[in-house]
Amino acid sequence: MSDKKNFFYKGLLMVSAAGLLAACGNEGDIPGTDGTADNGGDTNGNGGREEVNLSIMQGKVEFNSQFNDLAQMYMDENPNVNIEITSVGGGTDYFTQLTTRFGAGDEPAIFSVAGPNEMEQMSEYMADLSDTDAAEAALEGMLDSVTQDDGSVSALPYNLEGYGYIYNKEVFDAAGIDAEAISTYEDLEEAVQTIDSQLDDLGIRAVFALPGAEGWVMGDHLANVYLTTEFNEDVMEAYQAETLTFENGDEFQRMLDLQAEYSITPILSLDYSQQVEEYFSLGQVAMIQQGNWVYPTLEQMDPEFAENGVGMIPIPLEGHEGKLPVGIPNYWAVNSNNDDATVQAAKDFLDWMYLSDEGKEFVINEFNFIPAYEGYEDMEIGDPLSQVVYDYSQSGDTLGWVFNGYPTGFTNNEFGPNLQAYLGGEMTWDEMIENSIQAWESLQ
Repeated sequence: MSDKKNFFYKGLLMVSAAGLLAACGNEGDIPGTDGTADNGGDTNGNGGREEVNLSIMQGKVEFNSQFNDLAQMYMDENPNVNIEITSVGGGTDYFTQLTTRFGAGDEPAIFSVAGPNEMEQMSEYMADLSDTDAAEAALEGMLDSVTQDDGSVSALPYNLEGYGYIYNKEVFDAAGIDAEAISTYEDLEEAVQTIDSQLDDLGIRAVFALPGAEGWVMGDHLANVYLTTEFNEDVMEAYQAETLTFENGDEFQRMLDLQAEYSITPILSLDYSQQVEEYFSLGQVAMIQQGNWVYPTLEQMDPEFAENGVGMIPIPLEGHEGKLPVGIPNYWAVNSNNDDATVQAAKDFLDWMYLSDEGKEFVINEFNFIPAYEGYEDMEIGDPLSQVVYDYSQSGDTLGWVFNGYPTGFTNNEFGPNLQAYLGGEMTWDEMIENSIQAWESLQ
């Protein structure tokens, strides 16, 4: 990228409610809402438009089913457009698969990128999106990290997200614990021990389900809480840092140890789907470390539980208690290597997804996104977990995301495996820190 700017928009903390949930706009100006996509090119008798194939590769598996449903609805309205979606995530390295596809010449028309490392590596393939209606509708500051010196916009934000400890309200109530009163590590530890002492009475198997098989849960999200202040909550500072010091390493260790000690076992074979679907959704654990993106899965498993039975609280950090990590998880990019018709069709689809009435309904109620765009003020946030993230964003009680500034491959190839080795007793905590610092420095 020609201009490395701050990826996490600190100004979102001051965004008003009217900004995050702004009213439906005039969809008459949105390409694709009249039943045709503005693809340009020659006609072939199919609705007067050229056939266009849009392959999409993206890194959030949580809304894959809903995304395919939305794509089908778009294809029904635009019969000249064929959309094929590949969603890669969880325990699979999305970015490695993306670059492999580009290397093999199997390039998607639309792809997702997360953070300055990925953006810099993919910059030569990212079309200028400044002429899209979505870029025009993006909330103030949402495009700061993807706007180049010449004013071009290289990508569009998915949404806003936040994470913490998602808890089972019924279990907490039965154990006599007020989740909202938990602020410090000591508060959390006391609550965990209280629940653990009542497992049989509460009808659960453990307090936590720590997915040790997923390096990103520990290396990206949990570690971010304890690394973010080291980089002043600035992802670009992390991106440009030659090393890291783990100044909050002791806090990080005790929080990881707490989850591990009171978790379903064996930890190292427990993955994301088991954590969310098998153990939390089915009421076998009291809480999990995850974000509002799990809501569609919870709803599929148990709609009543998802709607009324869950809450979310921050992960305690000394001196920053009561703050929830909030950020932009991913951006959409359009492949500039494609022909003009395909590039335009890709832009039209993204505009339609975020700005048409049909698309906005999916964004709010099916994707359960917190929108990063104007045009949603008359719509209610679609789920209680996203409402928590929204409320923290509005109050300004948030922490920045710096994990998107990690060196490429750091979590998947180095940091995550080091944390797994620590949990497996193959590495001391000091060795984990030393090895991870060396890995960071070697990857810069």
